[in-house]
Amino acid sequence: MLPKVNQIIYLQVASSDEEEAALEYKSRIADGSDNELLIEIPVLEGTGRYKRLFLGDELSAYYLTHDGVKHYFNSHVLGLKEDVVRLVRIQKPDPDSITKIQRRHFLRVASELEIAIRLSDHVRFLGMTDDVGGGGISFLCDGRWPIKPETELDCWLLVPYRNGSIEHTQFKAEVVRVKKLETGRIQVMAKYVSITDGERQKIIRYCFERQLDVRKR
Repeated sequence: MLPKVNQIIYLQVASSDEEEAALEYKSRIADGSDNELLIEIPVLEGTGRYKRLFLGDELSAYYLTHDGVKHYFNSHVLGLKEDVVRLVRIQKPDPDSITKIQRRHFLRVASELEIAIRLSDHVRFLGMTDDVGGGGISFLCDGRWPIKPETELDCWLLVPYRNGSIEHTQFKAEVVRVKKLETGRIQVMAKYVSITDGERQKIIRYCFERQLDVRKR
């Protein structure tokens, strides 16, 4: 389902500045054609500050349908159009590239990312994810660590993006299941129990980019 005229969309702009890349802007689709969408100049909610966009800027966007389902897509700026007000021309997404994420269902992707875990003030170690999602993660680590179901973990995940920028996301997760592997390592499956919307959005953005990369292979 493609976004429609007058639909509100939310944007993040790719940037090597981590703080800037994390900001979410709001815009409205004013018009469109077969290949592009015309959107109003994006505004940072709560401040009223406009975001100046340039030709080639990469965008991570989503819009909400009436049933509360988020539709994510990537795009880029094609230029500007002077109308009654100045509009931004962005690439219209391919319908097949739009990812739907319902309120209680988050995209998960297979991916090896470094994760730092704290069990207590005296127990900290590194692991490697084998899948990542907006609702939880699965990671591999040394089998000597005392991890069992319902254990709460403080986590820091290293998240790289296609534009070369890197984010560090922080959250608390609760262990759902632990599986012993033949190698002596363990696979830990955990769900997020304390994560801000901003931190979750960083992970969802990564998952979306990762899924697009896989589709292109």
